[in-house]
Amino acid sequence: MSTCGSDPVEVQHTAVSKVTLACDGATFAYPGTGPIFDAFTWHVSHGEIWAVLGPSGCGKSTLLLLLAGLLRPQNGGVLVDGLPLQRARPSTGLILQDYGLLPWATVRANIELGLRIRRFYGPDGRHAPRGQRLPQEHLQELVHHWITHLDLLDVADRYPAEISGGQRQRVAIARVMVMSPDILLMDEPFSALDAPTREGLQQLTLGICLQAGMTAVLVTHSIEEAAYVGQKVLLLGKPPHRDATIITHSHEIDETYRSSAAYHAACTELRRHMSSDPATNR
Repeated sequence: MSTCGSDPVEVQHTAVSKVTLACDGATFAYPGTGPIFDAFTWHVSHGEIWAVLGPSGCGKSTLLLLLAGLLRPQNGGVLVDGLPLQRARPSTGLILQDYGLLPWATVRANIELGLRIRRFYGPDGRHAPRGQRLPQEHLQELVHHWITHLDLLDVADRYPAEISGGQRQRVAIARVMVMSPDILLMDEPFSALDAPTREGLQQLTLGICLQAGMTAVLVTHSIEEAAYVGQKVLLLGKPPHRDATIITHSHEIDETYRSSAAYHAACTELRRHMSSDPATNR
């Protein structure tokens, strides 16, 4: 693991106690290509909020799909709470850049989708956590809570094509949050939005994660977003990735941080490191 940094941005080794997510010597390659990750090891502890930062094509989304259990490494493994991840798990939430909404379903129906699937299959450990059976009335309470909390009540009966991009992204967030995930994975979910909407949703999503004590990983190619979102930042350069380069910085998520000297220093440090580290410029 390589480290770098100086005040106010401190770079340090990741704590491995109470690990929630881990790449344990993971090697992954798409057919006919060289490895993107080669015996790659990286640890995410319970309740941490990470940003994964790197240029297009460096393997950020591939890493997220490995963490989600939608791809599997050819060697090594991905661990959740110390156990090998064999498939997508029902307590991991995934928010995609293109929202992933059903165009023929209303906002309310899109938000209900995952809960309805869970009720259909029951608490089988694959579609829903074992022992978690959700009564119909509780389902409706959960959906109403998140529709209200994310200011979607006025558009709840509209279709995705009839609402704005920011509203569609809030629908995608609500659809995940009603499932009460313990891990939240996000693949550049705000990149297509205008700056005010993007910044508002960043703050909203972070607030939800912090309040719930959720472990979160956000993939981004934006230095500014990584500096704002990430309590810790994993830097990825040109594959193959073998060592985890990590930058750690502490800050309070509030309306003033983005205009603070600490935020601008964090952006400067990330930009300097992305420009100077051979791992990101090969």
